[in-house]
Amino acid sequence: MRASLIQIAVNEDESVDSRRQRVAALVREQAGADLVVLPELWTTGAFAYEEFGREAEPLEGPTYETMAKAASDAGVWLHAGSIPERDPDGPLYNTSLIFSPSGEPAAAYRKIHRFGFDKGEAVLMGAGRDLVTVRLPWTTLGVATCYDLRFPELFRSLVDAGAETLVIPAGWPERRRAHWTLLAQARAVENQAFVLACGTAGTHAGVPQAGHSIVVDPWGEVLAEAGPDEEVLTVDFDPAKVAATREQFPALKDRVLGLEPPRR
Repeated sequence: MRASLIQIAVNEDESVDSRRQRVAALVREQAGADLVVLPELWTTGAFAYEEFGREAEPLEGPTYETMAKAASDAGVWLHAGSIPERDPDGPLYNTSLIFSPSGEPAAAYRKIHRFGFDKGEAVLMGAGRDLVTVRLPWTTLGVATCYDLRFPELFRSLVDAGAETLVIPAGWPERRRAHWTLLAQARAVENQAFVLACGTAGTHAGVPQAGHSIVVDPWGEVLAEAGPDEEVLTVDFDPAKVAATREQFPALKDRVLGLEPPRR
């Protein structure tokens, strides 16, 4: 299976519409890949809080339409990162969009864990509630977003729901890049799953981004890692390694907590 992670640079000198069209062209260039992944909130920037309300769009808005067409043109499964979604009956959400190679919607995921500690995203956006997995011909994706990476119980629940490849778009800051790499490897090892974590480059509202998108195998080995700038990180991997790893080292079978109520 071939995955391409497009580490988009988000800078203030490019309009949202221009970036949308540029990213669609980058997706089309990945024809031949099986899965393409974009970062979190790449239309606005994950730290550009003042832009969330101005640039929020309905689920089936311009980004949805543009990315659906790009997925179809390239013939790829596309995790189109996330957008600030405006729900007509509720708050904004940080919502990920996934499309099939025919451009049909495969899933949408509203980010469960909101970052900000009572400011920023944490107060501007609502929290999602639902786990999302997507069955591809080669593997089952478990979908999470950025700050979700710090909450291992979410990923264990995704594994319980059948996930074998964990896909995490992000707008992760440079000042905590060491955590980004560490947590991506930890989620891979503890869940015996592939991790595809796609970040942004550039600067969002004065916050330098970490870049360094990363692909990790079920043993925690880094298969590929990007640098700090915009680039396309492409990696070939064998999804069958998940089942082989879980059979060879069946740690998940030895779970105790979380499977049944503890004795009192």
